[in-house]
Parts: sequence; C-alpha cells; structure tokens
Amino acid sequence: MSRYITFGLLTLLSLSGNAQEAVQDIKNEAPKLSEIFSIPKLFWSLVVIVTGYILIRFFSHILQILAERSTQYRITLKGIIPVVRIMGWILVIVTIITGIFQPPMATVLALSASVGVAIGFAAQDILKNIFGGVMILFDRPFQVGDKIEVGSFYGEVTEIGLRSTRIVTADDSLVAIPNSTIMNGSVSNANSGEANCQVVAEIYLPLSIDTVRVREIATQAAQVSRFVYLNKPIAVLFFNEVKERRSYLKMRLKAYVMDIRSEFAFKSEMTEIVISTLLQEGLMKEEDFR
Repeated sequence: MSRYITFGLLTLLSLSGNAQEAVQDIKNEAPKLSEIFSIPKLFWSLVVIVTGYILIRFFSHILQILAERSTQYRITLKGIIPVVRIMGWILVIVTIITGIFQPPMATVLALSASVGVAIGFAAQDILKNIFGGVMILFDRPFQVGDKIEVGSFYGEVTEIGLRSTRIVTADDSLVAIPNSTIMNGSVSNANSGEANCQVVAEIYLPLSIDTVRVREIATQAAQVSRFVYLNKPIAVLFFNEVKERRSYLKMRLKAYVMDIRSEFAFKSEMTEIVISTLLQEGLMKEEDFR
C-alpha cells in the first residue's frame, strides 16, 4: 500500500514540476510592455492617427461639398458622412493594434477587461451617448439633412456624432443634443430623408368671410410660389377657434416646399400673398388683423 502512495506522490510532484515549468516558459516568452509600446511603435501609431484624421476630414469635406451642390442627393450624401467617420476611425484603431503593436492575445484580453471596467464606471453617461449614436446610425430615425424636432428644439441635422447630434435651428443657432436624450425621447422628422416637406401657414379670418373665395386665393398663393413642390397636393382647411374671447375662422394652408431649407421663406411668402390679396379684393380690412 505504501508503494502506491509513494508512486502517487511522485506523480503529483512530477506534474507540479511540469506545470511550474510551463508557467515559467509562458512568462519567459511573453513580451515586456516596453517591447510592445516601444518609441518607434508609438511614433508610427501617431503617424497613422494623424494620417487617418486628415483622410477622414478630407473625404467628409468632399462629401459635404457634393451634397451642398445637389439638392436631390444632398440628404443621401450627408447620410454617408457619419458612416465614413466611424468606419475610418475603426480602421485606424485596427491598423494600430494589429499592424503596429501586435500584442499577444492574452495581453489584449487582459488590457481590454481592465480598460472596459474602468471606463464603464467612470464614463457611464458617455457610453450611453455612444451607444445611442450607434443605434441612431442603424435604426435611422433620421439622417444628416433631415429636419427634426427634439423637445423644444427644431432644426436641420448637420452632424450625427458618437456623443451628440447637432442641429441648426431657424435662428441659425447650433444645438448639440446628447444621443441618450434622443434615444429616450420622442423625435419628430419633418421630411424623413426627402428634400421636400410639408409647410403649414395659418391665418385667422372673420367668421363671415367667403371661404370658397379664400380657398381659391390660398391655393393660388401656394401654386405661384417659387418654392412650391407641385408633385404633392395642396390643401386648405378651416377651423373654428376662440382667441382672446373672440371666435375666429382659422385657415390652415398646407403645401410642400421643394427644398426643406426654404421652409420658412415659403411659409412667409404664402402668408404675404394671401393677406395682400384679401385686402385688395376687400374681403378683409386692416383692422381685422389687429
């Protein structure tokens, strides 16, 4: 019996010795951090980053110029810009890791786990915005060039970034909205990827006015505008509304503008034509607008 026990102990010692030798071999073969992150490798990484940044900015600028020159393809071309930026930076990161540093898989996994935990605790809000930006690119509730309304802000989307989405409002203010806010709230899209969108002009009229003639005037006002998109219908609707304890007839003139950037100019022009025509034909007096 003691013979078998002695044999078992010798076997365990042998296995333990082999395991220690294997661990020691791995330690000896694993490259040092100074070898992975050497000065030449850091230099070439910087070169790749700068080159990637220049190329990404160059192609984004070219797409921006082409988009501004073509109303028909503007929204499509601008929608490609965020994809080019994200794919470009992914390519830069992959090139640096696999082409320059070339760390062992064990080192990559260890560093990824450590960095992931640290970033997860320190930048939860940033990660939410980044995840929201990625989801916007895949779900596509809107794209660059669309006019959207988020909360109290309404304007044209100029950039979809990983952290925020930027829109330009009617008063030419640039607003950066966190992507997490967009993903957790409701978004109204005025044109959904098309260059045209519906514009509504509202005018308050007296109850006794001739609605048949007003409808003709309003329809003509939309048709003669240089901004109108005639491939979609024009509608004139009337509603009874009480304002300041007085009852009015609210007219809503609905028409489509050819270029969404002319939305407010189109609305203003239709309103001016309707009011001036009503005054000229005597259907309304100036005091009716007070």
